[in-house]
Amino acid sequence: MKLYKEFLKAVKRNDPSFKNKLEVFLYPGFWALVFYKFSRYFYLNKHYFWARFWMEFGKRITSIEIHPGAVIGERLFIDHGFGVVIGETAVIGDDVTIYHGVTLGGTGKQWGKRHPNIGNRVMIGAGAKVLGNINIGDDVKIGANSIILKDVPNGVTAVGIYK
Repeated sequence: MKLYKEFLKAVKRNDPSFKNKLEVFLYPGFWALVFYKFSRYFYLNKHYFWARFWMEFGKRITSIEIHPGAVIGERLFIDHGFGVVIGETAVIGDDVTIYHGVTLGGTGKQWGKRHPNIGNRVMIGAGAKVLGNINIGDDVKIGANSIILKDVPNGVTAVGIYK
């Protein structure tokens, strides 16, 4: 119930086409977070096969892949969602909006922390790639189809190739 209420707040804040509370159940981003929470439970209890099983099942239903090892704050809003990938060591703050085709990924086959940290109140435009163990500050906007390879300070709008 908490997940529903938090996602409802995020939808109201981000989607001008939203008309009815039941519509929340039609957002693939909502269901991706349901599967994430379920798979995260198994991940935290070291049942890695079942964590990945439910992650993969959710990916097939929603076309959104959220690794159960990722840490996600409150009110994440994944709009449209198709093609979103969130890697295992990614950390996402509160009130973040992610559009379709976004990747929060690594840059190779490193071990340990290899995915980005995303601050609070960040908007990541469609098709953007945020790669590596980098920090994205609070109140950042990342433009559509941008490639972000280095830290972005608070309050900055990053577009194009940011390296």
